[in-house]
Amino acid sequence: MKFKILVADDEKNIREGLASALEMDGYEVYTASNGDEASVFINNNDIDLVITDLRMPKMSGNDLLKHISSSFPTIPVIILTGHGTIESAVEAMRDGAFDFITKPVNLDRLSLLVKRALSNRELVLKHRMLEEEVEKLGRANKYSKMIGKSSQMRKIFDVIQQVASTKASVLITGESGVGKELVADALHNLSNRKDSPFVKVHCAALTESLLESELFGHEKGSFTGAISDKKGRFELANKGSIFLDEIGEINQSVQIKILRVLQEREFERVGGEKTVSVDVRVIAATNKDLKKEIEGGNFREDLFYRLNVVNIHVPPLRERREDISLLVTSFISEFSDENGKKIEGIDSKAMSALYNYSWPGNIRELRNCIESAVVMCRSDFIGIDDLPPSVAESTEGDFIRIKPGSSMSEVERLVILETLKRENGNKSKTAKILNMGRKTLYQKLSEYGIE
Repeated sequence: MKFKILVADDEKNIREGLASALEMDGYEVYTASNGDEASVFINNNDIDLVITDLRMPKMSGNDLLKHISSSFPTIPVIILTGHGTIESAVEAMRDGAFDFITKPVNLDRLSLLVKRALSNRELVLKHRMLEEEVEKLGRANKYSKMIGKSSQMRKIFDVIQQVASTKASVLITGESGVGKELVADALHNLSNRKDSPFVKVHCAALTESLLESELFGHEKGSFTGAISDKKGRFELANKGSIFLDEIGEINQSVQIKILRVLQEREFERVGGEKTVSVDVRVIAATNKDLKKEIEGGNFREDLFYRLNVVNIHVPPLRERREDISLLVTSFISEFSDENGKKIEGIDSKAMSALYNYSWPGNIRELRNCIESAVVMCRSDFIGIDDLPPSVAESTEGDFIRIKPGSSMSEVERLVILETLKRENGNKSKTAKILNMGRKTLYQKLSEYGIE
């Protein structure tokens, strides 16, 4: 598909000369002899770029620019100006013009400006399409903060829909920073308990001595500093849900009491004798392998099975790279608003760096990266220099270099080989990342002679 360019100039020789030059560069070009004519044409046709003279009859280039900026803000405008009106051209750039070029026009410079302007327009349109996709996914899945279209995330959305309204305990597993708490939020918000309390406990943030009191409450005088009775988190969550984050960090004595709550729906406060009954839905999360913790004697097997009625595993970001563009778009919008900046998108080189980085800190690290990039960005688009060095520099060894003219089978072989290398030969992970079945992957490995 050809880009469509409109050239507006009251001098026939200039507009026709520019049109001929741009057509030779492969663009579809239209002309207008004044601002009014240009304005009408833009209102009735899809245009990708406008090149306009500043001084024209009926409607000046400045007025045309203002019309385009207000009604068609994604269309870039390049200003044509004589040496005597350079100040006006600079002012036009403050009003939203992409750039200006002086007459007589240097066609090589104009060609570069046009390529840059159209490239920026593509980035803007792509960013806006992704913003619409984020909004659409949010409305469709009812998870305002959970973002993803990968097969792994679609499965998670389906499981949440299926189990949210039940009383079943849920164990959410996954590395640190993958968004386990967002899954817990969705489970509660889509349940019939959504109007009741949702109490969150970050178990690793509390000392062993404090954790039992926090969870189950205490009676006055039960220990030094217990100057009054206090309800615990389980009591506060009655009729609602409780989220026990980092459940793998709790000690054995607290594990026994949690097991009793799950089995009997009752407990006693610390230092108390009265039995407290509760109706609480338990959602737990961990970044540990609890089966290994059981083998090491650190976690009770009976508690594990009580918690793990339904397991939701959230994959690391490196295993669902197709979600990166949506996450980046969402974070750019969030932090642009927070910092009062107008970021229109991210350029292709910076996006490649994000795709190729391994993200050991997962979504939390990506979010911090984009916040930093928005703050550091000095233009309308986040570039490679705006990214943290650890992310920007990761591209050197991670790019898959494909020679022009390579066959599709050679490209496929190279992608499979490089992904397999990056995952240290793990075929299951490679198949997941490439969104293909293991059987298909083995067939491809055999076909391409990859051992």
